[in-house]
Formats: sequence, C-alpha cells, structure tokens
Amino acid sequence: MPTPTKGARLGGSPAHERLMLRNLSQQLFEHKRVTTTVTKAKRLRPHAERLITFAKRGDLAARRQVLKQLTDKGVVHELFTTIASAMEDRPGGYTRITKIGNRKGDNAPMAVIELVMEPVATKATLAEAEAATRAQAPAEPAEEKAPVEDVVSDPAASLAEEGGASAAQAGDETSAADAPAAAAEADEFTGSAKPLESGEAPEGFTIKGNKQSKKYHVPGSRWYAGTKAEVWFDTKANAEASGFSPAGGAAAQKIDGE
Repeated sequence: MPTPTKGARLGGSPAHERLMLRNLSQQLFEHKRVTTTVTKAKRLRPHAERLITFAKRGDLAARRQVLKQLTDKGVVHELFTTIASAMEDRPGGYTRITKIGNRKGDNAPMAVIELVMEPVATKATLAEAEAATRAQAPAEPAEEKAPVEDVVSDPAASLAEEGGASAAQAGDETSAADAPAAAAEADEFTGSAKPLESGEAPEGFTIKGNKQSKKYHVPGSRWYAGTKAEVWFDTKANAEASGFSPAGGAAAQKIDGE
C-alpha cells in the first residue's frame, strides 16, 4: 500500500479519496481503460495493481480482500477470470498511463490509464523465434542468386557486353591519340596557343602569357616557374605585338643568346 501523502487528498478527506479510488478501479476493470486527470491516474495505479495481484492468487482469501474494495460482483468475476489470466505471465506493470493534454475549461492535465492486456514474450518464445529466423536465413541468398544466373546464362548477351566494352575501350584510345592534335588550338592572339589540358606547353610555344596583367615570361626568367600560363607564345615579338609587355622589364625577360 503506498504511503499517504501529507495535506489534502483526492476529494478533500481520506474517506472520500477511498471511495473515488474504488469507483475508478471498478470502472477500469469493467471498461479496461479510464480517462481522468494525471493526479488521479497516478493515485489509481498502485491501488488497481494491488487488486490485480490479489486476483492472480485466485484463492478465497484474495477474493474476499477484493470484495472489500469492489462492490460489483460481476466486475470481481471479470477481474479473477479474464484479467488475472491475461496477467498470469506478467511480473508487474499491469497498467499504462498515457498523457493526452489539458482539459478544456480548467486546463487540468488529462491522461488515459488502461490495462496492459498484451501477451508477454517469454524467453522460450524468444528462443523459438530466433531459431526460426536462423533456419530461414540460409534460404534467402539462394533465392536471390537465381535471377543472376538466368542473366549470365545467355551467351549472346555476354558477347554483346564484351563487344560494347571493347568498343568503348577503342574509343577511349582514339580520343587519347587525337588529344595532342587538338591541344595546340590557336588562341585569340597572334602566334599564340591555348594551354593543354594537362597544363603543359604546346609544342613550339615556350613563352608564358598572363591575360590579366598583360605580362609575358620567357624560359629561365625570375617568375617563369611560378607563373601559370593562360596563353602560350612562340616568340617575344608575337607576345609584344599582342599587347603583352615583359614582366619586370626587358632586361628581366632576356632569352639566353640574345
């Protein structure tokens, strides 16, 4: 029996609280669920579960203890026959409280308290389910492999796939062979060429040009290695004719031998 709390109880007096809990318990066993306030549901839970514990005993003394609380003999019969048998394998937790929000009007928090009538999964039941799962596990991969074998068994399809792969490989080789020829594409400036996709200079073009700064760099100059060419020129004359000036002055962009 739960320890009574201090202060006012449900209904204002201990006798009124006992009557309220008896009525709520009787309605709970009759309808299997009751909608009430959260406070009443929490007070009702230990009271109702104690009566269910008496009903699970099933002897005459337990029945007399329940009849002290419940006056309806039909509800007592339902408790000892239907509810007690459903709770036979459940060690505790016979009720469930679910909050459903506040009541319209006084804004009191409401809840639904109901009996947990679902069957309990025992260890033997879980063991049987696991054994059945293991027995069915090897059969599933075999069923999945069947469509794969039907597809592979067609020799014409296999030859077509091999032919397609060979054609794709030949196409890649052809495009790779044609890459150098298309790489030396002329740029918008005189005597210039666009950089290759690899970033290297086209054949015959050694002078780097920067379109933003309009500067060019010859091989061996100070900033030649660290400059990324946006356009390549074949000679300094063509670079200057296109409006590019030597980076750092003409003295800094001298080609060896000049």
